[in-house]
Amino acid sequence: MAAHIIFGISCASELAGSAGEKVSETLHDQVEKAFEDARDDVYRYLLTLGLWPPQAQEATQDVFLKLYVALRQGEKILNIRAWIFRVAHNHGLNVRAREDVMQPFDPDLENRIVQRWNDPEQEAIEGEQMLRLNRALAGLSEQQRNCLYLRAEGLRYREIAHTIGISTSTVGEFLRRAISRLKKAVHE
Repeated sequence: MAAHIIFGISCASELAGSAGEKVSETLHDQVEKAFEDARDDVYRYLLTLGLWPPQAQEATQDVFLKLYVALRQGEKILNIRAWIFRVAHNHGLNVRAREDVMQPFDPDLENRIVQRWNDPEQEAIEGEQMLRLNRALAGLSEQQRNCLYLRAEGLRYREIAHTIGISTSTVGEFLRRAISRLKKAVHE
């Protein structure tokens, strides 16, 4: 995936000509660094929006290409990470809207990817806790899940509000309710 984006950016840089070559190199480096820092986070976020893994991969690439184009056109981006997630959110919703059937994120995916080798009793306890947590997560509204995930990615309330198009106070309320519900589920 990184090779495709870097190749696309390199081709665009070559087309810029020698006068803008130094600017393009700087843009290339800036986008490449942002890609390396946030691609996995953006990919996982797009999965939580209900995109299939191949769709999420393609959408992730599109987000970083949009970043390159925006920077190339001189758009001033104060917080690149927040901008990336806002674009990913909007693009993910657009991709999902084109699909007739939405497949939710599979909460058991992590369990299949990461295998822990504990004693059977510990595995049973952790399995029950994860089941309660996954049920609680599934019971959250889509907005609450989005706010929770973006907050876990390090975005501030203001950035989350801007990303998904709600007020900052609403973000706080969604997070408060979501965390309260998750705490209750884990400690049952």
